Amino acid sequence: MKATIVRQYELPNLPSASGIELVGNTAYIIGDDSPFLYSCSAESLAPNTPLALFETAHFSSGRIPKDRKPDLECLTAITTGPETALLACGSGATAAREQGFWVALPAGPGTATVQPVSLSRLYAALRQVLPKGITLNLEAAAATDTELLLFQRTVGAAAGNIVFRLPLAAALECIRHQREVPPVQLQHFALPTIEGKDAGFSGACTFDNKVFITASVEDTADAIADGEVLGSFVGVLPAPSATTKATALQMAHLVLPNGQPYRGKVESIVVRRPLGAGRYEALLVTDDDAGGSTAVLIELHAA
Repeated sequence: MKATIVRQYELPNLPSASGIELVGNTAYIIGDDSPFLYSCSAESLAPNTPLALFETAHFSSGRIPKDRKPDLECLTAITTGPETALLACGSGATAAREQGFWVALPAGPGTATVQPVSLSRLYAALRQVLPKGITLNLEAAAATDTELLLFQRTVGAAAGNIVFRLPLAAALECIRHQREVPPVQLQHFALPTIEGKDAGFSGACTFDNKVFITASVEDTADAIADGEVLGSFVGVLPAPSATTKATALQMAHLVLPNGQPYRGKVESIVVRRPLGAGRYEALLVTDDDAGGSTAVLIELHAA
């Protein structure tokens, strides 16, 4: 497996990019300390007018303070009948980060509609099945035809990273209408390391009946505090397994065109198109933990 950066793009006026999703010819991006849903051309990344997800008096500096931000980290597109929508979710690491948004996208000309959703009930259930001592810290989401996948990023613990698997229809009823939390299945994974530091899940998307994932390495043992970024990985999630042991994931260390390791913090992934057997073109978004954001176009050899 190999992941090589082809091009890098600046994303001005888009703070702390944390999730990206592709619907048609539009790429949608969220930032973890921003009240907006950003959108741009999937090809050129030329920006459109941002959509406000919520009102806040704490964005005057261009970033919501860490202790107040909803920490929107998870973004996935979901089609239910004739409707395509985006689900954006907070990380759940604190009580302020249990907010989500259901954004119904117009089928033609028109404006998207935003429905705030509380994730407290769902997140309480997820905390109950986490290993003891682990803080809930969701960093990515992906939807298949039948499941909603939520990716737990665990730092400073041997428990590794976890994927929560929920039946899609029941999960949406729980999230949108506060119905009963559906059964939750857990998959445990061991991710690659850099300089002895474990990678943690950072992004996910579905394409070509596969779940593509990203992971990044930070020198921190805190689910909230940032640390020095050491690099990032790209890979494909294996099929569900009945094992309760952590599955070791084989992922590609993201590199620059000259073959040197990329030291940026990849936050999310969306596959733009196939390039051939086992080869894909993907867009990744990155966050420098200082409010700056970039996108990188990569070529992934997944075979």
